[in-house]
Amino acid sequence: MSDMIEVVIDSIRVGLMSQQRVVILREKTDERYLAIWIDPYMAEQITFALQEVEVARPMSHDLMRNLLQSLDARVVRVEINSLSGEVFYGNIIVEQTGGHQLNIDSRPSDALALAVRSNVPIYISKDVLDEAGITPEEDIADETISMETTSQGDFADSKQRDDASKVEEDPSRLSIFQDFLDDIGPPPPEDGDEKKDD
Repeated sequence: MSDMIEVVIDSIRVGLMSQQRVVILREKTDERYLAIWIDPYMAEQITFALQEVEVARPMSHDLMRNLLQSLDARVVRVEINSLSGEVFYGNIIVEQTGGHQLNIDSRPSDALALAVRSNVPIYISKDVLDEAGITPEEDIADETISMETTSQGDFADSKQRDDASKVEEDPSRLSIFQDFLDDIGPPPPEDGDEKKDD
């Protein structure tokens, strides 16, 4: 896994012009970020999991996790391993009894939702992060904008370590992607689904 870089979910944001949801992933050991368009339902799924919102019945990704557990398998990690045009591709790494591992093709948004429910690490291919990652300028962090957001910040990091922290809003981080969100406009047409998630 030398070519994979661990990241955490920094926040989920809403584009000011398009009102589309974007999940922001942050490199765990550096200030490099990756933005992936996701649909509102997936944004809600990930947010509920990060905020530990209790629901009456299992949601889709709770069901996925429960199915794997009932088959004596567990999620080990999830990966965003390639980028083709505007579409990201992911993998869910599942370990069966006896240590045999399976790589299951997945949309990154599904992989992320399952990762936060299973409390497992998230990795991005170095090539993908080198190509699509961005490093915000220091002065951007001091600006402010109005944007609906579910900011996880370091909460996502601590949750993936010990699942003990609660979500805290961090207003100083809300403007990191102001120029990015203003410039990119709406996502591509949904012929594949969610740059985009597939």
